[in-house]
Amino acid sequence: MKRWSASAAAVARSSTRNDARIHARKAYSALATAHRHVPDASAHVHAPLPVPPLTTQPARPDPYKLLKPELDTLRERLLNLLGSAHPTLTDIAKYYFLHPSKQVRPLLVLLFARATNGLGSGWDDKAWAAECEGARGRAEELDEPLSRPDVLNDWNPSMPDTTASFATAFDLHMPAPSLPQPMPPPRLSPHVPALADALLPTQVRLAQIVEMIHVASLLHDDVIDGSNTRRGAPSAPAAFGNKFTILGGDFLLGRASASLSRLGETEVVELIASVIANLVEGEILQLDKVVAESEALAGAKTGGGSDGWNIYLRKTYLKTASLMAKGARASVVLGGGRAGELEKEVAYAYGRNIGIAFQLVDDILDYEAGEATLGKPGGADLQLGLATGPALYAWEEHPEMGPLIARKFGQEGDVELARDLVRRSSGVERTRSLALAHADKALAALHHLPESDARGALEVLTERVVKRTR
Repeated sequence: MKRWSASAAAVARSSTRNDARIHARKAYSALATAHRHVPDASAHVHAPLPVPPLTTQPARPDPYKLLKPELDTLRERLLNLLGSAHPTLTDIAKYYFLHPSKQVRPLLVLLFARATNGLGSGWDDKAWAAECEGARGRAEELDEPLSRPDVLNDWNPSMPDTTASFATAFDLHMPAPSLPQPMPPPRLSPHVPALADALLPTQVRLAQIVEMIHVASLLHDDVIDGSNTRRGAPSAPAAFGNKFTILGGDFLLGRASASLSRLGETEVVELIASVIANLVEGEILQLDKVVAESEALAGAKTGGGSDGWNIYLRKTYLKTASLMAKGARASVVLGGGRAGELEKEVAYAYGRNIGIAFQLVDDILDYEAGEATLGKPGGADLQLGLATGPALYAWEEHPEMGPLIARKFGQEGDVELARDLVRRSSGVERTRSLALAHADKALAALHHLPESDARGALEVLTERVVKRTR
């Protein structure tokens, strides 16, 4: 993890460099609604058109290259967090981390940290706290437990037989005295929003926590779905069995929760804890969705019911977009974003829309790509009885899709017939258009942030999400 450091001179230079940017940001709304000048074409009928000077737009940074040092160390530090006294549990917890992944979720956390640090009214306090911890040699404090290690990792928590008094029943440990944090220097003027080229240790740890929760959900999903492969390799259930895989996912959630508590921000704890509940709700909704569709479709003559779409999009938010949206918002909070500040809303809106777009593209690839490309069998959703965007759109054009959805594609030949109906419909194209619409909303949210390398990288990431082929 890159050490966070700051100096008065660097802060002064950063403030000066961003004055113009701040002014431009305040004027954004007025400029966005200003009338555009439309030249009168008739005035130039006989005059040659002027040749505009050649201008080169600055290249937007690659998101992975921009944060390569942080992403390179993320996996190493994650593996250090996942050790267990039981070697099998350690192997399961680390299994998916040892295979290459896109790391989209931690990337979002870090990019929003870079795109918003310095803008929130609480940034000065957050930056001062990080600087003090670094100066006192406490940069690794996030790895230290809040409770005594012998309490957290007690092999035999049974109380002694003697309970006559606390003095004899318990081995009392007096806590080591802790030095108070130095008071921040007095402020001569109110906080001036200006981007700070820094990542806080808490934000890097949040990126690790978000990835742990994501991998825990993959472990549980592969058990529920009966998946044999993941990223081109045997899935965890195939390698370790269902029971060990479920326990491995639970272990990851436990480690993520312990790490979350050490960030020292109750709003972040609430946000990320709610993600874990969302993942479970989404999975239950997906399992119940088939029953709901079966009841709704009984005797249906036409397709494309709104109930099916509402369930599908809600499930998509809960299972995919929630972690991206709340992870990005939590990153802004750790950077000093407070109630009512725009950056928190931008982060959530972006994460919500890019998460939905991401899943819609995933559902398209289930029809278009094969196992060699996806690292898992194509057509898996139909095999599981799930009607995703392409199938729901195909149902609008081909009513015969309805009975297939109602019986969960369970009869012989149903999966093949459903794939053929999707191919003969505009389901894939319409799903892609829906993904692009959500990507456009994500980009629109970004325009409320000042220009920066991190914002440009988020724009590049948005384009890659909707154009990806795996």
